[in-house]
Amino acid sequence: MVAGHLQIKNDVYYMVLSYTDEQTGKRKEKWISTGLHAKGNKTRAEKMLSDARKTFEPPKSQSSDLSSDMKFSDYMLLWLEIIRPTVEKTTYASYTNMVKSKIVPYFEKKDITVASLRAKDIQMFYANELKTVSPNTVIHEHANIHRALKYAVKMDLIDFNPADKVDRPKKQKYIAEHYNLEELAALFEATKTHYLGLLIQVTAFYGLRRSEVLGLKWDAIDFENKTITIKHILTSVKLDGKQTIVREDRAKTKSSLRSLPLVPRFETAFKELKEQQEENRRVCGDCYCTEYLDYIFVNGLGKIYNPNMVTEVFGKIIKANGLRKIRFHDLRHSCASLLLANGVTLKEIQEWLGHSDIATTADIYSHLDFKSKISSAYLMDGVLNLPEPVIKEDWGVE
Repeated sequence: MVAGHLQIKNDVYYMVLSYTDEQTGKRKEKWISTGLHAKGNKTRAEKMLSDARKTFEPPKSQSSDLSSDMKFSDYMLLWLEIIRPTVEKTTYASYTNMVKSKIVPYFEKKDITVASLRAKDIQMFYANELKTVSPNTVIHEHANIHRALKYAVKMDLIDFNPADKVDRPKKQKYIAEHYNLEELAALFEATKTHYLGLLIQVTAFYGLRRSEVLGLKWDAIDFENKTITIKHILTSVKLDGKQTIVREDRAKTKSSLRSLPLVPRFETAFKELKEQQEENRRVCGDCYCTEYLDYIFVNGLGKIYNPNMVTEVFGKIIKANGLRKIRFHDLRHSCASLLLANGVTLKEIQEWLGHSDIATTADIYSHLDFKSKISSAYLMDGVLNLPEPVIKEDWGVE
């Protein structure tokens, strides 16, 4: 049984449990709130402490040495730390969330080492996951496991990658929601005086990702050459247990780095916004935040918008105005659907949206490309010598 005592902090009883770290041999403490106010609750707090000392299990130390004999769950955690310096923060956050919330909890209950891991073990994990998550989520989990085991092969921990033998589930085709022209017009009207109005309209018009529109800086606007360049992102990720704003001078992929025409309507709006921000800074004085002067979309005090807040407020706007419920990201799909409806090719849409390849664009939007199907139908009708149909009473029974 571990040692422990009660400590009062901010008028609340805390249980302070003391244990020895297996790897370092040093004493460590774990603070756990009882949720009980200090006044009149000492007996209850002591009972909770007694129970906690009996049931508490010190965290298992994770070996810092790669070994084929280490538990697979421990290897996945160590692999995360190994790749951390080699990937973008957003990528690392995505990997970490999936590994720590799904993969590790499943495998740490099983006595499976890196060397003893078999394809059937991974396949059973996928089967278990498919009870509660979509096939697309399992495909992402597979990507994490496969990459981690590929590194294990590279480090000579195992001779082959067991994930190569596993059958991934079939990817579900995603049907994107979108607004039509009338709905977008209604949204633009509803947001014309809202503080996020210009941000929403720019997102829908240019089909930007949330990270791209929030990452727009004033140097992305070329008023002389009438262009707007997508080259910086701002997003929110969970790193080391807390939400963190990530700002990076890059787009999602190399293809995402793109320049688009600056139409007169937005040129005027951006100039007016710049003037308003300069006036806000003058009026607010020292209260105005100067850290984000290079960003286009900031609040009245010069602070950047939290990405999750933007999504939340967007949902409130469409609900308050009786508009059909869509996600903020669906503004991007709305842009693509309008481009398709007006004869823009999938290749041109790929370049406009910044997709890495046309297969991605076709996979998402080909079901909307009805005009090309009409053209194909009339082409076939023109080249095939079809006989005139003769209608007669024939039951078609031999």
